[in-house]
Amino acid sequence: MNDLAPSLDRAKTGPAASCADASRRSAADLNRSCFCITLDRERLSAEMQKASGDPAFYATHIATRPHLFSSVPVFLPETEREAMLAIVRAIETVVHTPQWAETVLAWAPQSARHATPNAGVFMGYDFHLGDGPPRLIEINTNAGGAFLNAFAARAQLACCRDVEPLRTGTAADFDRKVMEMFEYEWRRSRGVGRPKVIAIVDEQPQKQYLYPEFLLAQRLFEANGVEAIVVAPDQLSYDGATLKSGGRTIDLIYNRLTDFALTDPVNAALRQAWLDDAVVVTPNPRHHALYADKRNLVALTDTARLATWRLPADVLGALAAIPRAERVDPCRADDLWARRKQLFFKPVAGYGGKAVYRGDKLTRSTWADILASGYIAQEIAPPSERAVLIDGKPQPRKMDVRLYIYDGELLLAAARLYQGQTTNFRTEGGGFAPVHFLPHLPSG
Repeated sequence: MNDLAPSLDRAKTGPAASCADASRRSAADLNRSCFCITLDRERLSAEMQKASGDPAFYATHIATRPHLFSSVPVFLPETEREAMLAIVRAIETVVHTPQWAETVLAWAPQSARHATPNAGVFMGYDFHLGDGPPRLIEINTNAGGAFLNAFAARAQLACCRDVEPLRTGTAADFDRKVMEMFEYEWRRSRGVGRPKVIAIVDEQPQKQYLYPEFLLAQRLFEANGVEAIVVAPDQLSYDGATLKSGGRTIDLIYNRLTDFALTDPVNAALRQAWLDDAVVVTPNPRHHALYADKRNLVALTDTARLATWRLPADVLGALAAIPRAERVDPCRADDLWARRKQLFFKPVAGYGGKAVYRGDKLTRSTWADILASGYIAQEIAPPSERAVLIDGKPQPRKMDVRLYIYDGELLLAAARLYQGQTTNFRTEGGGFAPVHFLPHLPSG
C-alpha cells in the first residue's frame, strides 16, 4: 500500500454519511487491506539495547517471544478514541460517588477497606470495537504491556506519507508521563519529594511472560534518578516500621501481583506494610475493589440503580455502551443456560483470560463447575478483526484495544491481535500492535 488516499476516498460516500461513519469505514478498510510491515525490529532492538544497557536484551527477551509484537498497526477513527475515553471518564465519575464505594466494598475483601489517596498506576480499560459504540469488556488494575508498547510504537515505519504524523501518537512522551505518574502517586501519599527506591513486585518475576517490561521499567526509573529493583514478594521483609529487600528500604511498590487482595501468606509482609502506611503501593487492593473486581461490571450496567444516583445524562449515556453483566446465581441456572449462547462467563477473581468461557462452547461439566464457583455472565460483544498476511495470504485476527489510563487520563493506546477465545500471545501474526487514530474525515 503506497498511499492512504484510495481508502480515504472510498470512505466518502456522499452527503448522507456522517464524519464518524466516514472515519470508521476508512479505518475498517485499512484494517482489511493494509498489510505493510511497519514494525522496524532493528530499530526496536537498538532502542531497547540503549534503554536497558544490555546488548543482548532483544535477543534474550524479545526474540524468544516471537508473538509478543505484531508487525502491523491497527487503524481506528479518532471518534472511537473519544468514545472510549468518554466511557473511562464516566466510570471515574461513578467511582468517586459515595454510593459506589458503599456498593462495591460490600463484596470486597477486608484489605480493600483500607483507604488510599492514590489513583493507581497503569489502569487498563479493554474494549471490543465494531459497527456501534466501543464496548468495554473489562477493567484491569495492573495492566501489563505499557512499557513494551511504547517502544514498539516508537519503532514504527511509516507505510505511506499519510501515516507519518500518526506513528508515535501518545507514545512520544510516554517516559515523561510515567515518571510524573509515579511521582504524583508518591506525593498523594507523602506530600512532597519523590521515592528513593521503587520495587517492582511480582511472583517469580523472571518467569513472567512480560518480565522484559519489568527490566525496562527498572531502567527508566534509574535513568531518572530513582533506584529500582525487581523482586518477588518473598524477598520483602517488614519490621513494623519499614519494608525492606536485601537491606534496602522500599519507598514505593509498583505492584504487578495477581493476588489483588494480598491475602496469600507470601504477601504478608507487603500487606501489613501497606495497611500500616509504611510503604506506598500502587495499584493496591482498594484500587482493584473500586475498579477491577468483575462484579463491578454488574453494578456498572445496573441502569435502574444508577438512575437513582442522579448521575449526569452524559455519564449514563456512556455507561450504556458497557455490555450488560449479571451474577451467576445457581438459582437461575436454567435461565442462564438457556441464554448461554449470548453470554460470556468470567470468574469473579479471574485475570488474563483464565477460566473464561463463551457460552456457546460450554459443556455440562464445565457449567457445573461455573455454578459452584464465583462467576459473572456478560453479554457477548464480538471483537472486530485485523487482517494479516500469513504465507502471502490474508488471514483474520481478532483484536481488542487497551487504553492505559492514569487518573482518568490517557497514557497510551495499544491493540492485541489474537486467535481463539482470549488474547494469548501464541498466534502467528498476532501480539501487541500500535493504534493509529485517523483524524475526522469530511462526510461529503
